[in-house]
Amino acid sequence: MAKRLLLLSTSRTTGTGYLEHAASQIEWLFGERSKRILFFPYAAVRFSYDDYEAMVAKGLAHHTVVGVHHFSSLTEAFEGVEAIAVGGGNTFQLVSQLYAEGMMDAIRGRVMDGMPFLGWSAGSNVAAPRLCTTNDMPIVEPPSFTTLGLIPVQINPHYLDAHPDGHMGETREERIQEFLALNSETPVIGLREGSMLKVDGRTMYLDGTAGARLFRSKLDPQEFDPGADLSFLL
Repeated sequence: MAKRLLLLSTSRTTGTGYLEHAASQIEWLFGERSKRILFFPYAAVRFSYDDYEAMVAKGLAHHTVVGVHHFSSLTEAFEGVEAIAVGGGNTFQLVSQLYAEGMMDAIRGRVMDGMPFLGWSAGSNVAAPRLCTTNDMPIVEPPSFTTLGLIPVQINPHYLDAHPDGHMGETREERIQEFLALNSETPVIGLREGSMLKVDGRTMYLDGTAGARLFRSKLDPQEFDPGADLSFLL
């Protein structure tokens, strides 16, 4: 079966509820029938996994959301599961826990076999080959920077062009260009808030209410609007 992914920049936009801005795209991913979704809350740092699970369950009220932290084994966790959701938070913490629990390969295998995958923020980061284009502080040290590699493109969620007056540090673009200087073969997509990637087999489209910026080594950045076909990156 073809892999199906929905990768959001953020869990909410101004004036919307949790995951509400992506409601139609989530229906595209999961379909109209209620599904049992295995949720990975490991990116949470400042609140409990149970609280995170409850928040996501409210945002995906049409479906049954069950946190992976309730199960003692992978076999038990994936029993009856029809889709996967990976939430945002701190990407270093998320990757560290996925490795600690031995779940990286399990997620990758099921998604490549056709199980729908929903990610936002850190959860979108880990769909890329490496965590190197996250915005997060390295508050823990994972055993590897290698992530799920579900798409051959890096993601930078919450992308901003802004360079506030008086700010002397690097812009987001400059930090991405630093990544490309040492990783010239891997493009980076900067997803602005409200934007998302829809992957269906060998096709990938930009969707949502905002655009995105594509960075490639030795090329000028390119702007893309919602609806753009980005399949050439797969």
